[in-house]
Amino acid sequence: MAFRRGFKTEANSLALEVRSELHLGALDRLDPFVLADHLAIPVIDLSSMATASQGAVHLLTREPDAFSAVTVFAGLKRTIVHNDGHSKGRISSNITHEASHGLLHHRPTPALDDRGCRLWDQDIEDEAQFLAGALLVSEDAALAVARGRFTKPEAAVRFGVSEKMIQYRLNMTGAVGRVERARKASARFR
Repeated sequence: MAFRRGFKTEANSLALEVRSELHLGALDRLDPFVLADHLAIPVIDLSSMATASQGAVHLLTREPDAFSAVTVFAGLKRTIVHNDGHSKGRISSNITHEASHGLLHHRPTPALDDRGCRLWDQDIEDEAQFLAGALLVSEDAALAVARGRFTKPEAAVRFGVSEKMIQYRLNMTGAVGRVERARKASARFR
């Protein structure tokens, strides 16, 4: 994952700003539905579409991992449709990821090309994933996990995310290495 120069710093600052607007401290849980409401982005459960769409029924029952969430545009207005059949931790990541596209002012793009093949911009998806992680598990929270204040399972429950997201944030922040270096430096001066 290669980000444009300065992106991580910008994203971390934006995450802190948004968390502050939501009156959240570094170790508080971010509710993705509150975030979406704060951004005036409606969120629709895929299951609510099941009566109108056989495709939605298929995704919910036959291929639940084939669809996580998508932002649908009507002009400049965004709506998030998400798979409410996923775990709560994954739902948090899915909705926050889509909201992050909005926070980053990512423009709408066609989902499919003229042959029906999915179009994918890995750079903007990586950016949205990074910001979603920073919103859900702040850098201070990742450092708290690395310091042993919470185990990964405890942190996942506390922040309402998956253990996979906790590991992602530990990796992206370098928290474990930073804590280890600080401990070694501290031990040298004793």
